[in-house]
Amino acid sequence: MGRYVIRRLLIAIPTLIAISFVMYAILALAPIDPLAQFATDPRVPPETRERIREALGLTQPWPIRYVKWLTALIQGDFGTSFMSHSSVAALIWQRLPTTLAVVGVAYIVGVLIALPAGILSAVRRNTVLDKIITSAAYVGFSVPTFFTGILLIIIFSIKLRWLTFLYDSTLQVTDIQSLIAQIKQSIMPIAVLGLFEAAVLTRYVRASMLENLPLDYVRTAHAKGLGELIVVLGHVLRNSLIPVVTLIALGVPTVFGGAIVTEQIFSVPGIGQLLISSIVTGDTPVVAAVVIIFALLVVAFNLVADVLYAVLDPRIKYA
Repeated sequence: MGRYVIRRLLIAIPTLIAISFVMYAILALAPIDPLAQFATDPRVPPETRERIREALGLTQPWPIRYVKWLTALIQGDFGTSFMSHSSVAALIWQRLPTTLAVVGVAYIVGVLIALPAGILSAVRRNTVLDKIITSAAYVGFSVPTFFTGILLIIIFSIKLRWLTFLYDSTLQVTDIQSLIAQIKQSIMPIAVLGLFEAAVLTRYVRASMLENLPLDYVRTAHAKGLGELIVVLGHVLRNSLIPVVTLIALGVPTVFGGAIVTEQIFSVPGIGQLLISSIVTGDTPVVAAVVIIFALLVVAFNLVADVLYAVLDPRIKYA
């Protein structure tokens, strides 16, 4: 297993380099000028704009800029933001707790809903409960998160006035009142992401359970006199989780991508909102750093999924 993990990590290095090269080329060739805000300002003369462009390194060919960026990245330096002139790592680190508070809790909620829902739907196949769960999963999977977010805002913020839809990142939890305020402003973004992930995972948990329920080992377990709960949770669920683990592991970077839209809707000052604003302003160092972090998440959780295969099924061996 150790050699397999090392080999996968070595393969990941050229993969990430290729991703970073394509990503940087797209950003460099995109028709976005980080100095566009100065172009419309008559107070900034052309020679000043040119000096700023030269100071930012934008006058150099993009392959040279990419090599310099990659060299700094290997040394742990994400660069400096064109807009705020502060460290990109500091900007990301500043936004990361907010994103993790929303995305992390939402994903846990989604998994906690999907597992029992998928199990109940499979065990009670073709019953009213199964049809309700399946229908809810299809609706939740089909409806985009931006529509769900707007719908929740209209119902719970505008009509009922129960929840706030503007996220206050300056809120500090110091007492019961501030804790309640934090929970109220987090409910809707967490619900949007969590319910979407729950809908996706429920369908796969149900399908995997249905594949294992008719197998011989399940009938043998029943013949030994084991109870339904022990058979389902102790035998069927463990074997059914093998394909589901892939979705759960790979869903972590996916839910970060979904948070980009959700953070825009609810004005959550997280990494997703930082990425959108940086794309609009042409802040290439920030965009490159966020995209490469997403790529790292995909590679890392692919490896996590492969390792969990061997944990769940001892028959799987990696040379």
